[in-house]
Amino acid sequence: CYFFDADIGGFHYGPSHPMKPTRIKMCHALVMNYGLYKRMEIFRAKPATKREMTQFHTDDYIEFLAKASPNTAHQFVKEQGKYQVGVDDCPIFDGLFDYCSISSGGSMEGAARLSRDKCDIAINWAGGLHHAKKSEASGFCYVNGFNASTDIVLGILEMLRHYERVLYIDIDCHHGDGVEEAFYSTERVMTVSFHKYGEYFPGTGDFRDVGVSKGKGYALNFPLRDGITDQSYRSVFEPIITAVMEQYQPQAIVLQCGTDSLAGDKLGCLNLSMRGHANCVEFVKKFNLPLLLLGGGGYTMRNVSRAWAYETGLATGVELGEDIPMNEYYNYFGPDYKLDVRPSNMEDLNTPSYLNRMQEITVQNLRELGGPPGVGMQEVPRVPMFDDMDDNEDEDMENPDDRRPRRSFPSSMCADADEVL
Repeated sequence: CYFFDADIGGFHYGPSHPMKPTRIKMCHALVMNYGLYKRMEIFRAKPATKREMTQFHTDDYIEFLAKASPNTAHQFVKEQGKYQVGVDDCPIFDGLFDYCSISSGGSMEGAARLSRDKCDIAINWAGGLHHAKKSEASGFCYVNGFNASTDIVLGILEMLRHYERVLYIDIDCHHGDGVEEAFYSTERVMTVSFHKYGEYFPGTGDFRDVGVSKGKGYALNFPLRDGITDQSYRSVFEPIITAVMEQYQPQAIVLQCGTDSLAGDKLGCLNLSMRGHANCVEFVKKFNLPLLLLGGGGYTMRNVSRAWAYETGLATGVELGEDIPMNEYYNYFGPDYKLDVRPSNMEDLNTPSYLNRMQEITVQNLRELGGPPGVGMQEVPRVPMFDDMDDNEDEDMENPDDRRPRRSFPSSMCADADEVL
């Protein structure tokens, strides 16, 4: 099952901003013109409501996002500083709240469908923005969410209504700090992040950061140095994820597929090829657990769309051909018009001794857990938008382009993370 929104490319970040929604439309164009739509159910994302977003984010932060625009920015100078919106890497643009609502909606509905056995794999390439905090934007990420209306955190929380343990894996070049922080004190979610560390945004993700309280040992961080290659990445990713599966035994997986770890990314500093990056998707898929695939970082648009289209193919059991099919963005893929993203000749600073040492530490941390935690199923607040799915047996026959109006969504009970977990 695959979520998209035809309108998402209409939002305008500004000519110099690296997180342009056009990359999502370029990916969707490849997915459609490669014929992958024949192997998937495709849905337009239902927007998340204010009430749903405030189940993690503070009310005043969401109200600010809803009111902020380039024309009203001068009225919210104090709020911009407080919430880190309108400064640095989180600009105010037309349709800001709508964009957050749409991207969150795809992830939360994908999680809900997985939880209800309506699909095996759900994909939302417009999601996966992993830096946002409860009342602060960060790293191009405005909303993370904390109920069944989510991007990442919200999607995971929806899964926790049905699964005892959820595994979150992050292969973005940047540390998944927002998601880790949300679940830092619970054993019901294990977060595993492979990322560049050392004088690099967001500056978190040391291997010594392993969680606190009940969550101690359930946050794993693998800090990388510049220039890691496919072979080196695979040599640590596969054994660590295998060890995680053996020790934690999750019942569902969320995989954040940020593509700024690809070679040649404008803001990244790693050196993965398209196939090296996609190997992570293919490897995780082999465990045959409910899998939510999300986007994330990625700032060279033609490479982002190439990688996510290729990984969409792998999710459906198809390896796409190397020749880019004709589509409305065809000229972006010149001069070779090939699907591949090749590595560069940059130096790999991840020596075998360094990788081996980090792997030993990570695996030892896993062994100390002594197997999966014996967690009980706590009640998670009900969200009518997705509870309706349980009783709607004819849902799959409905037109996926027909949206349910926001005013029809009843208000749901707000919940704090400590209450939910």
